[in-house]
Amino acid sequence: MKSKIDSVLNEAIESLFKDQKMDLPAGLSCDLQPPRESSHGDLSTNVAFKLSKLLRKKPADIAEAIVAFIEELGENSPVEHAKIAGGGFINFSLRKADLGAVLVAIYHADTRYGASEYGKGKKVIVEFVSANPTGPLTIAHGRQAAVGDSLCRILKATGHEVHPEYYLNDAGRQMGLLAKSVWTRYNELLGLAMPLPEDGYKGDYIREIARDIIEKEKKDLLLKEPEDKAVEFCGHYAVKAIMGRIEEDLAKMGVHFDNYFSEKSLYARKSVERALEVLKQKGYLFENEGALWFRSTDFGDDKDRVVKKSTGEYTYLAPDIAYHLSKYERGYNMMVNFWGPDHHGYIPRLKAACQALGYSPEAIHIGIVQLTTLYREGQPVRMSTRAGEFVTLRELYEEVGVDATRFFFTMRRQESPLDFDLDLAKEQSQENPVYYLQYAHARIASLLKFSGEKVTAEVDLSLLSSKEETDLISCLSQFPDNLIAASRLLEPYRLADYLRQVAACFHKFYSFHRIVNEDKELTKSRLLLSDATRIVLRNGLQLLGISHPESM
Repeated sequence: MKSKIDSVLNEAIESLFKDQKMDLPAGLSCDLQPPRESSHGDLSTNVAFKLSKLLRKKPADIAEAIVAFIEELGENSPVEHAKIAGGGFINFSLRKADLGAVLVAIYHADTRYGASEYGKGKKVIVEFVSANPTGPLTIAHGRQAAVGDSLCRILKATGHEVHPEYYLNDAGRQMGLLAKSVWTRYNELLGLAMPLPEDGYKGDYIREIARDIIEKEKKDLLLKEPEDKAVEFCGHYAVKAIMGRIEEDLAKMGVHFDNYFSEKSLYARKSVERALEVLKQKGYLFENEGALWFRSTDFGDDKDRVVKKSTGEYTYLAPDIAYHLSKYERGYNMMVNFWGPDHHGYIPRLKAACQALGYSPEAIHIGIVQLTTLYREGQPVRMSTRAGEFVTLRELYEEVGVDATRFFFTMRRQESPLDFDLDLAKEQSQENPVYYLQYAHARIASLLKFSGEKVTAEVDLSLLSSKEETDLISCLSQFPDNLIAASRLLEPYRLADYLRQVAACFHKFYSFHRIVNEDKELTKSRLLLSDATRIVLRNGLQLLGISHPESM
């Protein structure tokens, strides 16, 4: 259906250029996408805006000419209605006969419905969470986990070769502070007073790790070893213990990584030195006041950046350059990173480094996942990470459930701050958005069971002619395009938003029409429509990592 409209649009555009005695530009895309609201039509295009400068006409005038051309085709057009909106957007409604065929396609495709080859040939590495192994995962990490994992699932569904990766920051100053913090608590538990290092970690989990070392490993034997060796042991033990908890939390959330890439390995393999040597050979490094600088201003950054301090220590940028070089060398032609809001200013310098290494900055996509504020009874839940007083991801999913946790984290654009209503997330009502979706799926499953009929694609599709039925079919037809849009824009929230539209269309259809009724042929048609809705809801919920219950 999309290709039919695309073909007609290109004919209309070609006629416009002929009238202007101009050549049609090569590579022009009509960019057909589902409209924001399914009630506006089946597909929409902004091509009139693209043509405005070329044809030196207002978008609205171009849109009018395109619509007039399509209307002249009459019955030969795949479009039943073409309407202009927003000063030049064109919304298309397909003919009912074509729409009904969507249900047959969904029925036969089943679990494969929505899948495409859009991303074929793209080898993608998606790096997300990557929390320092210095404490439990917080809700900030949880939002990254839900967004990143959902995107990986969507990318796979749209034909990409996808590899999720966790970058393990197991080197540097924070690791040293963690080790000393555990060593301090170890001494305290054995009755030896020792001050916590400045900026050390104060959470109860540090004391728990120290207690485990005493009870399960070393008892008081670390006191007999040189302090540097004892501290080193505390650090290794703490990282292993914390990462074990992190992996457990991620698994409970349905999040799995193909690889945990260790920062330490970059130093062990001298990858940092090698990456900087590449930049040096290309003339992008210089020395000043004893430090080594990267000429990132050559690539649009607002100032040059230090990669090695005068003390000989590397800055955070140096291992990150080496890490991204490794991604290119591993054959990835598309890289997606999800970072926290405090990394926003870091984007230009990393893209500059990738460009300096000789790779296209267009291959790397860095998304900022904004913070989440928890609300209970309308009041924000206070948190203080440094003091060790924070809500962990585990506490959140144990309170509201994994399904609600994942959906609430993905139901808003990741670049926008999120208000997470704990009371709403636990509510078993249609006000709760995840319950609303799951209830729609369960309602259909129960309905199909109640009918006692086997769903078949051999039905009279012309019987599905009411507005509620055609609106629902139109909405279901947009699933593959919505997945492609979420994939192309790297925004999983688009799928969550779309599924809410599907559920809303179904609930409206259900409230207006009796599905199982005296008319056997009509019943068969409506059962096929209901089952197609179930398939879309199930497939979509799976891509968001959310369960699809058969009953509630």
